[in-house]
Parts: sequence; structure tokens; C-alpha cells
Amino acid sequence: MTESGRKGMGSVISRALSAVIVASCLLVAGTAQAVTVSGLYSADVAVENSSEEALQAGYRQGLRQVMVRVSGSREVLNLEGVESVLENAEPLLQSYELTRDEDQDRLQMTFGAVGVNKALASIDAPVWGANRPLTLAWIAVQDGGRRYLITTPAQTDVAAGWRGNLVAAAADRGLPLAFPERSFAGNRGILSDLWGQFDERIVEASDGQNRDALALVRIRRSGSEWRADWTFEGTAMDSQSQSVSAATPWALAEALVNQWAEGFASRYAVAASEVGESPKVDIVLEGVSNLADYGGVTKALKGFTPVHSVEAGRVRGDRLTVQVAFSGELDQLKQYVALDPRFVAMEQPSQPEKPVEQGSQESSGPEQTGSGDETPNSVAYQPLNTGDEKDAEQAFESLYQVLYYRWQPTSIVGSDSDG
Repeated sequence: MTESGRKGMGSVISRALSAVIVASCLLVAGTAQAVTVSGLYSADVAVENSSEEALQAGYRQGLRQVMVRVSGSREVLNLEGVESVLENAEPLLQSYELTRDEDQDRLQMTFGAVGVNKALASIDAPVWGANRPLTLAWIAVQDGGRRYLITTPAQTDVAAGWRGNLVAAAADRGLPLAFPERSFAGNRGILSDLWGQFDERIVEASDGQNRDALALVRIRRSGSEWRADWTFEGTAMDSQSQSVSAATPWALAEALVNQWAEGFASRYAVAASEVGESPKVDIVLEGVSNLADYGGVTKALKGFTPVHSVEAGRVRGDRLTVQVAFSGELDQLKQYVALDPRFVAMEQPSQPEKPVEQGSQESSGPEQTGSGDETPNSVAYQPLNTGDEKDAEQAFESLYQVLYYRWQPTSIVGSDSDG
């Protein structure tokens, strides 16, 4: 039996959010393009019961998860003023749903993106936007005297277990992650180069595979712990060799992903001072081919109640990018746009997507993580529409997902009869 509550205009979290992780197929090696991550502001936590006290504790726990994922750093939970923000978690909710799963009550929540971003800014925390770089991870694991390459799909149970943990940890931090194709699993030359941290052949093998960043990782036992050593190739990330150790495979996967997420966030997160009172979102419109179309688009957008201003960004062919400043939550703006038939919503991927299997399908799930209340939240990854490098760099600087529409002014012609 399900008890539901709704806040504002948001909808209840879809169960599909925690069942699928999708990675981009459109990213081209050597170019900077972003992957849009949805689900950053959603959380799923265990609660003791449906009492008000238990729900309030669940709201706070969910907001902790979201604040770490959106700021890009666990240090956000140590900032002055964070406890006050957490105590006021409920007003930031857009929707929630209380469910029961295997004799355990669970609280699924979606927080408002604008509200959370402003809350982070209020404690001088950074905000890492929804458009994030995709890391292609070449990972060799030495386990039981053998070495394995983690691929998609995995060739062995050992590789599958490691990949499951890595995917779960990456989803928990909202970090897009991809692995090489299975055809490389038996390539001893690649495995040897990876173990020796020689990148030339690996870079060549990565041509055509989806990525913004390329990580070369080796995992092995080190005394009573597991140790991961890695380097990044061809990105602004630190290219020096780094390492991390942990007691269990899950703890190592979590520690590895945490360091990657913190590194990307340190480059791409927006300072608190840049989070203004009026949030801004980039809207890409196809089919804007002349001045009349441009005038129609700007006039229509300015007529929506939440919109404060519309600024032209870039024009390429019949594609126009505008930046819209608005009030309220992004979902409210999207609902206003949806009411105008001239704006035809477009799916982000213009080519088929490539699924990345969920970690729980390949392993028994993450090992004990402490309180037991923190379960990895799967998120969905989708590519930005294909564009040039400047489009991608602008997307990395945006706090909110890029919205895509086709402008069809003729769609309203004849909607009203003269009789």
C-alpha cells in the first residue's frame, strides 16, 4: 500500500529512475561535449515508519545526498549553516512518495533544483550543474592471481562485480561513467599496457568510443586492503598518477568515484556568488531560420509568466540558443512552454542510446556502507544534442539541463475557425 504526498507542481519520482542508467552514444573522441544527468535532485532513503518524525528525518537524509551530488563535494556537509538548511528540508521538496519494499519503508523524494541551488549558495557552497563530462574508464583488476579488464558487458563474474560497484558509486555521485566494449576483454596487449600505465595503444583503442575524459586504472590487493592507481589522459584533470585504498571492493569503488567527482566539480562547479536570484536556463530551438522566427520565439518566451528576460546566445544554421532568466522552479517554466503548441519538445538524443547495465544486475549490490540508510541512487544520462566544442563548454557552465524544442509557428494556424 502506498501513501503519497505532493509538493508544488512536481510529479512523483518514477521508479524507472532507480532502475536504469543510460550513457551517451553521441560523444566524439577528442571533443568536449557534455552529458545531461537527470535525477540529481532525487533521493531514495529508508525510513523507520510513516510518522512525521520519521519523515522529517528522511527529508534531511535525502537532502544530504542531494547536496553532496549537486555541490560535487562531501565537504558541503561540514560547512557552517548546513544544519539549518537540513532542518528546513521539507519546503525544498517538490514531491515525495512513501512506499514499502521487502518489509522496509522507503521515502522517494524530488527536491526543487532552484531551491536547492539557492540553499547551497546561502552557505557559500559550489553548485555543479546537470551537464557533466563522461569518463571512459579503462580498469584492470588483479584478483586471485589473474588480471581482468572491466568491459561492457563484463566477461567474467569478477569483472561484473567490480563494474556493478563502480556503476552504483558513480550513480550516487551523479558522475557519468562508461567502460570499453567487451571485444577488448581478451586483448592481452591492452591489458599489459593498462597495467603498466602506457597510454598510446589505449588512446588509439578509445577512438570512436564515447568520452570526455579517459581514465587508466589498475586495481590490486595491497596488504589487507584494495588499492587503485590511476591517471587521466587528455583532459584538464590532473594527469599525475594518483591512488586510493580501502578495505572492501565497494569502499574502494566509492572512494575512487568520490575523488573523480570532486576533481571534476573543482573545475566545473559554479561559485556561490554566481547563483543569482533569477536562475537562467539555456533553450535550444531548431527551425529558427529567419528574423520573423527569432522575433516570434523571443516574444513568446517573454510572454510566459515565469520569464524575466530572454537573451540570444548562439546561432548555427537554423538552430538558435537563447538564455532565459526565470522565477520559480524549472518544471514550472517547462509547463508554461508546453502549453504553447509552437514549441515542440525534442528528445535530447538524436541517435540511439547505449544502455549501461545496472550494478545490482551483476552483483549482490554494494557492501555495507555504514548506517544502512544510504542506498545508491541511479540516475539517467543523456547526451546533449550534437554541436561544436563551444556549445559543450557553455553547457558545462550551465547549472540546469539544456532544454530542446523545435519552433513550429504554423502549428497554431487554423486552430481557431472564423465561424
